[in-house]
Amino acid sequence: MSPQRTTLRDLHGMLGSGEPIAMVTAYDYTSALLADRAGIPMILVGDSMAQTMLGFDDTLPVTVDDMVRHTAAVVRGAERAFVVADMPFMSYQASVSDALRNAGRLLKEGGAQAVKLEGGIATVETVRALAAAGVAVMGHLGLTPQSVHQLGGYGVQGKTSGAARALVDSALELERAGAVALVLELIPVELAQEVSDQLTIPTIGIGAGGACDGQVQVWHDLLGLSVDFTPRHAAKYAEVGETVLDALRQWADDVRQRRFPSEDQTTHIKQSLDLGSKTLTPPE
Repeated sequence: MSPQRTTLRDLHGMLGSGEPIAMVTAYDYTSALLADRAGIPMILVGDSMAQTMLGFDDTLPVTVDDMVRHTAAVVRGAERAFVVADMPFMSYQASVSDALRNAGRLLKEGGAQAVKLEGGIATVETVRALAAAGVAVMGHLGLTPQSVHQLGGYGVQGKTSGAARALVDSALELERAGAVALVLELIPVELAQEVSDQLTIPTIGIGAGGACDGQVQVWHDLLGLSVDFTPRHAAKYAEVGETVLDALRQWADDVRQRRFPSEDQTTHIKQSLDLGSKTLTPPE
């Protein structure tokens, strides 16, 4: 019997009881399996795979096909977690029909339980249409990486009165439109507190301080796999990258010194093999 998957009802129960919600990104079967076994209730299949898995400079090149394939792998690995799939750049901005079709693929083919899209007031009608179609939608305000060129970089958002008011208004409108949760990225903690206080849906922070109802971190940042750069808002709980480097160096040296493979990794024949010009015999 398969384990019971976390539902929105479970997540709202955590919100009601005051239990902070842990969420981590995952992009493949193995990482999802480990996150699931760690008891993490929410997994985000982030379009951050563009940087972490595919080597791009930003999230823009990720396609719907990429997201469907990686989401399906994560869902196979995570039997308990509530899986949210990012809708990639230009998969929902052009039209509501695009959004419905692409969200449908992430749920039907990818197996996600919800989708996440970035943006404020401009996305409200899209969120409303998705919700009306039965799609659970998570919003995303503050730093929205798909708008990095428009924003001029990856800086803190909501620092002026006008920007802060617009963010609060957008959050309220997204909830009214049917959003089931909201990511707040790279905003001052005081603003995150205000948004969280005004909403009845969970807020999940990243670089927004401890005022949100939950926290999300990128897998590679959390485990020390981001070997070139770790954001200020991330905390390393392991140095897996260094461990992997040490293991690879040791293995390569063992190969060069003919220490690998050893007898433990070697198979022998059990009976003589006649090759015509030569006979191979088992070791004594």
